[in-house]
Amino acid sequence: MTDTVKKIQCFIATIPREKSLYGGLKPRVGEEPNSQGYFVRKENKTVYPTSDRSIVIKMETKNGVVGWGETYGIVAPGATIAIIKELLADFVIGRDPMDREAIHDDLYDMMRVRGYNGGYYLDALAGLDIALWDLAGKQANCSITQLIGGTRKTTVPAYISGLPKATLAERAEYACEWQSKGFNSFKFASPLASEGVVNEISTLRKALGESSRIACDLLWSHKAHESIQLIKQMEEHGLWFAEAPVASEDIDGLANIARKVDTAIAVGEEWRTVFDAAARINKQACSIVQPEMGHKGITQFMRIARYAEAHHLEIIPHATIGVGIFMAASLQSSAAIQSCHVHEFQHQVFEKNLRYVKTEMNCKNGEYILPSGAGLGIELDEKAIDPYLELC
Repeated sequence: MTDTVKKIQCFIATIPREKSLYGGLKPRVGEEPNSQGYFVRKENKTVYPTSDRSIVIKMETKNGVVGWGETYGIVAPGATIAIIKELLADFVIGRDPMDREAIHDDLYDMMRVRGYNGGYYLDALAGLDIALWDLAGKQANCSITQLIGGTRKTTVPAYISGLPKATLAERAEYACEWQSKGFNSFKFASPLASEGVVNEISTLRKALGESSRIACDLLWSHKAHESIQLIKQMEEHGLWFAEAPVASEDIDGLANIARKVDTAIAVGEEWRTVFDAAARINKQACSIVQPEMGHKGITQFMRIARYAEAHHLEIIPHATIGVGIFMAASLQSSAAIQSCHVHEFQHQVFEKNLRYVKTEMNCKNGEYILPSGAGLGIELDEKAIDPYLELC
């Protein structure tokens, strides 16, 4: 007998952040939060919350099987939840989770004439998609990796993302601490380069040695000609990749940068669909694709990865705020991708929030230990996270 979706619940998970986004005890000048707890980062003019926050989805079948999904709730989470509760949920209830990609496409098509290709709508769809895949894996008694097509790796190498210290000397020392723990790939954010971006990578290179990989996240904050000059200057110090060098919509500028520099250009965090990827890949505007599970869900994550692989590009998944559910989905998917050789490690979030899930997933000695078991291989520890969970 087919087991279909019976019930969908949405929660807002809000976990206090012990330090500011860049690791200091206080916000930076000019980035003080407003009454809603939001602040705007000066460099890329993007709004962020002062707490770690995501939307958790609990999906249950008629036979009592529970699947977990998660998506972004960083800003105005009520908007995403309203889309799920008032529109999408009733079109999922009664469906067989084994039809997960068909369900995804049906929901995607529903909003074609009303804004189908971005923002809150596709974040909502991503969370539901992850829950459906989790259910399908549990129904089939196999992992998401196996459901996708097969396990290509049992661990995934990780790179350290962010060096949240106040001074350059402290950041270099902090990077060396991680290096001593078995990590040899790093990414720094240009806004934190208080003594200049070129000086940042030069100092890190001297501290970490020639064998370490060092990337720079430019946070969409430069014009194309500025990025070209800056990347060329960093190339003298062995730049691994340059991430998000121009505004997302400047596809021609991105392609121009890719033609003019020797360093690999990495983009894709904010994309929602394979169509976003195609618009850049077809212009040869990047060498590395960075799908972010929380914005895409497993269906679009894998479609983007396969499109990138078909064009001989490398996949380095992005990873950010969450309680661990969409991180598990990202790792499960990454284990099935041949050209995924490393995955971002947001250590400030991952290690702190891992306490709220039941899983073998971890990150140590320079690599991720993958979740095991059917579906995502992860269950929310409802008792542990209950103080931070709001049913909507």
